Amino acid sequence: MQHLLDHARSFPNRVARQRDHFDELAHGQSPQVLFLTCSDSRVIPSLITGARPGELFELRTAGNIVPRHDRPAAAGETATIEYAVEVLGVSDIVVCGHSHCGAVGAMSRGDDLSAVPAVRSWLEHATPLPGATAGDGPRLTSAVQAHVMDQVERLLNYPCVAPRVSDGRLNLHGWFYEVDTGTVLAHRAHADEFLPL
Repeated sequence: MQHLLDHARSFPNRVARQRDHFDELAHGQSPQVLFLTCSDSRVIPSLITGARPGELFELRTAGNIVPRHDRPAAAGETATIEYAVEVLGVSDIVVCGHSHCGAVGAMSRGDDLSAVPAVRSWLEHATPLPGATAGDGPRLTSAVQAHVMDQVERLLNYPCVAPRVSDGRLNLHGWFYEVDTGTVLAHRAHADEFLPL
């Protein structure tokens, strides 16, 4: 924790060196992309994309799950998506899954999650996944990639998303990030597979 505190203490010095940019940010935000990814600490959207402050609107959920928009209880995730699209007018939404994903692994293996009931309840929002091996091999990669595309499809059910996609104002992207190599793959519709960016 100490190195994080030290960084936070010295952060104003770095802000001072970029004064114009941060003064602009103080007047509002206009990100172009909603980056929806897993809460996993190894997945850092700005590190992966090189985004500067103000360029990404981020939504992080366990297993990068997009909940149904019509859930009876209010959901912060749904509100974040709606705000990004309706208020901020993002032009792109990236759903980014990753290798070594514990959430997708647990779902695909059918792990007993009775010790973590909130996690179990959250993961029930996802589409059931095909079985994967206990390890982190190609079957888990395929499960994560299928899960990413399920979340992209679920976004198309959002009333704020579907019309914008159909008229070209909004683009949806499925990405897969390999934690150990840094490689990013993107789903290519013409090939129906994930290929390097």
